[in-house]
Parts: sequence; structure tokens; C-alpha cells
Amino acid sequence: MQGVVNFMKPPGMSSAQAVAFIKRLSGLKAGHAGTLDPEAAGVLPILLGRATRISDYLMAGRKVYLAEIAFGQATDTQDAQGKVTVRGSRFPDAENLFSVLPRFTGAISQIPPQYSALKSDGKPAYKLAREGRHAALEPRKAEVHRIVIIREMPSHSFLLRVTCGKGTYIRTLCHDIGVALGCPAHMRLLIREESAGQKIVDSVTPEELRQAGKEALAQWIIPTDRALVYLPRMDAPVSLTHLLAGGVRVASDDPRLNGRFVPQGPFRLYAGNAFVGIFELFGGSLRARTMLYQPVEGPNRADS
Repeated sequence: MQGVVNFMKPPGMSSAQAVAFIKRLSGLKAGHAGTLDPEAAGVLPILLGRATRISDYLMAGRKVYLAEIAFGQATDTQDAQGKVTVRGSRFPDAENLFSVLPRFTGAISQIPPQYSALKSDGKPAYKLAREGRHAALEPRKAEVHRIVIIREMPSHSFLLRVTCGKGTYIRTLCHDIGVALGCPAHMRLLIREESAGQKIVDSVTPEELRQAGKEALAQWIIPTDRALVYLPRMDAPVSLTHLLAGGVRVASDDPRLNGRFVPQGPFRLYAGNAFVGIFELFGGSLRARTMLYQPVEGPNRADS
């Protein structure tokens, strides 16, 4: 068993606890692709076996969040679990909120929250914060593709849907929107609806996995290459399987490729029916970035 489990992480479970849960159930090496705060819920891709090698690619994929921004209070953690640091009463309406959203879409800069796992002087920022110390965190670039106001909520809050890239702090986004509107704000709720193509509607809950047991876990495992469908695909002749799987570089104009188009950037490479791995064009040749080849047994094996 290897591949990706589209895990529905519940509130109160840390990402590390989610990985440990799947690891105990499967008995395999496991990791996750993109941390979710303990109080947040939603899609947490958990990688099993050799699929742990694709973590960086999944983390780089698009993410969609449902978030509630609450105005009137800012907190030290920038979410509802923190201590209130500032209060305000200049509550914005939907029109005010809509007017500032263009400032927070596209390429933006964020100063990560003090309560984060980023390290300062070799120590996680959240540990320094708990000790009453301030971590020197540098601004980081983030990409926010879209922010949509879903509806106004009670107690001076709004439900937002945020589509973004890797490394975007939604609670910092809520805090910064409050600063822009002159009314302190924090994130009251966060649900990750999608991560690198894995959607919450298709996710599996801890309770479903507990009831199913290890024997049924396989039905929830997405093959490694299917979890990467957002990457372009290239098919090479089956005769090149062992060369490519062995790390031998093949020129893009090699006659054996029969003029096949080579995508730009990372792409999934197949030879016959076999998924070889993630490749890229480098110096005019196909180069393996992440090798994932496993020989296929039986009459449909790649070298038949």
C-alpha cells in the first residue's frame, strides 16, 4: 500500500497526530502535505510509503479555505484561541470589506504569526511566544488567487472563501484585513476545502477509517500518480522504461521518443503502463526530479 489518503482532519487533532493515526492503522511510513492548525478542520493529504516523496509537489498545489473573519478583537494568535490584544468598534459592512480585498489578492507579503512553527534562532516561534519572547520573523511572499465574501455572519463577522498558494497564513490574512479597515480582526473558523486537487467532499474521516480497519484502508488510498494529476503528463515508449527508471538521461530529440512533446516545468512521465516519476527538461534532456518507478508484475508489466 502506497499513495495518498485524502484525510478529513477534525478540530482538536494536530497534523502530527493525524499522521500518527494513519501510520498506526497502515503500519507504513507516513507524512503529510501541508500543516493544518489543530483547531482547523478539513483536507489533510497524508502520504504513505514512497508517496512521501511527493510532499513538496502537493504542498505547492492550490488550496481553498472557508474562513470566518471576526471584527472587533485582535488576538495574539490571530485566531479565536488566543488572548485578546486589541479591541475596536468601527465595524465594517460588506461594502467596506469588499473594497479592501483587492489589496490582499495576487502576490502579497505577510509577516508570519508569532504562534507558528517557523523557527527563529533554531527554536519554533510558538515556543518563544509561550515564553513571552518575540521571534524575529521576516516577511514572506504569498499568492492569493481569489477572496469571495460568502455571506455576513452574526457578531460582526463574514464568511470568506480564499483560494491561495503554498505558505499563505489565513489567520494573518484576517488580521491584516482588520488593520486595513481600521477595526481589529481575527480568524474565528477555518476549514480547508481543497488541497492540490483533493476535495473535502471526497475525504475520509477518522471514524470511517476506525470502523473499516486496516483491511479496508486500501480503498481510500489514491495512487501516487493520480494525486499529481494537476501536473502535465508525458508518455514515453515502453522500450525506454529501464533507461528512464535507471536515471539515464534521454535527449528530448532522441529518435526513440518519436518527436513527443516535452512539457515545461515538472511533469509526470509514463513508459507504457508504468508511472516512472516526476521529470523535467534540463539541458535538453529528460531528468528525473523524483523517481517513483515500481516494476509491474504479471502479463501487463512495463517490459512485456
